[in-house]
Amino acid sequence: MESSSRVVIYLTRHGKTILNTLDRVQGWADSPLTEEGALVAHDLGRGLKGTNFVAAYASDRGRAIETARIVMKESDNHHLKLEKLAEMREFGFGKFEGEYNQTVLKMVAKAHGFESIENYYDKTSENNSNIVIDTVHKMDETGMTENSAIFEKRLTAGLDAILQDTQNHGGGEVLVVAHGMVIHRIIEMIDPSKNLRTIENASVTKVIFEDGAYSIEEPGNMSYVEAGKKAQGGV
Repeated sequence: MESSSRVVIYLTRHGKTILNTLDRVQGWADSPLTEEGALVAHDLGRGLKGTNFVAAYASDRGRAIETARIVMKESDNHHLKLEKLAEMREFGFGKFEGEYNQTVLKMVAKAHGFESIENYYDKTSENNSNIVIDTVHKMDETGMTENSAIFEKRLTAGLDAILQDTQNHGGGEVLVVAHGMVIHRIIEMIDPSKNLRTIENASVTKVIFEDGAYSIEEPGNMSYVEAGKKAQGGV
């Protein structure tokens, strides 16, 4: 594998789904894109027109696959084969799948002696996604959840597979559609200083591999969506 081949991963969160709209936990559980979620995927695709991806990947959840196909079509990259990677699947919340997000976050905060997750985040220097992941793992007696180390190992395997395949073909720009917690954790693994409190649907975070190392650029960038709206004549 040639470490000199530059790879730019456009790491994208899927469009808004039914469970997102209801503010419910959605990890390994899945729900389809809403009309709004499909529209923002179309906007993202139009905003990415002119970007000639050498490969396209999506998590194996339907919401990521649906988003990726829309983006590929709108950006004129529909000729690529969409590869589905289970390694890029969202964190699994076990028995908490489908629960209200705020219910789970309050449980996490209270487990650490805080009234709200915001209070906890403000008082700790720990990686925010790890707080949620490891606490949910401890609270879920079903054994269906992963701890942060296992989750990170899975994501690392996914990134390595994407990187190796892309470098074997000479490098280039790659579309990867995944999930909020996935993107948070990857940013924290590479450069915690670039992490955001919220990863918006259809935002793009660039994960760059060059000279043997990863870096993060433009975390949570919504400018491609905005450009796509303008291209469509929207506001």
